[in-house]
Amino acid sequence: MEWRDEGLIIGVRRHGEGSAIVEAMTRAHGRHLGLVRGGRSARLAATLQAGNTVGLVWRARLDEHLGAYAVEPLTLRAGRLMGSALALAGIAYLAALMRALPERDPHEALYEAASLIADALDEATLAPALIARFEARILAECGFRLDLSRCALTGATDRLVYVSPKSGRAVSAEAGAPWRDRLLPLPPFLREDAPLEAQPSSDEVADAFRLTGFFLARDLFALGGQPLPDSRAAFLKAAGQGAR
Repeated sequence: MEWRDEGLIIGVRRHGEGSAIVEAMTRAHGRHLGLVRGGRSARLAATLQAGNTVGLVWRARLDEHLGAYAVEPLTLRAGRLMGSALALAGIAYLAALMRALPERDPHEALYEAASLIADALDEATLAPALIARFEARILAECGFRLDLSRCALTGATDRLVYVSPKSGRAVSAEAGAPWRDRLLPLPPFLREDAPLEAQPSSDEVADAFRLTGFFLARDLFALGGQPLPDSRAAFLKAAGQGAR
């Protein structure tokens, strides 16, 4: 069996004397692992780094086998990202989020989003908001989409400033006023109709991580008996957000 694709490297571990097992989020084949023979050589060292995008040819006798990768460099951004503590923490957390997806389950839109985020992980004004949006997308892809389009109580589509922790649905300022201490804040940039170029304030980004963190912890990671990844706290600390 054989296929060709491109993928964002999210993990590399040694295998035997000179090989490596590469974990990549691919465009058409989801999160996929493969053996790279000679992957620990000096020739491949710069290519096989988390954060790089590579061309992949996967070959195996049977589909369920680990298989072997042939790798060619496409976008080598890891060298630049290594100079930023924020970027290093960000790529580790991106990898942790994508590992919540079933292996080999295609998610092309998530691949595209992760690739765009990887390009901006060393930009402190952009990376935190991009990661918060990505958390919401991971929730949606795993079956826990937040309904932020209209008020759960009135159906209104304006002045949506809260989210119900019970239902994951938006609540308007007026309808939620009596219970505002029990509701989660909804920053405008997380709504699907928000312009991508919107620059949220640091308080809005903090509210976004509070919101997504609640649902990630309760609805996604807790299902596997796991806490939120340590890499999330590391990223938030690097981003000046603290643990949320």
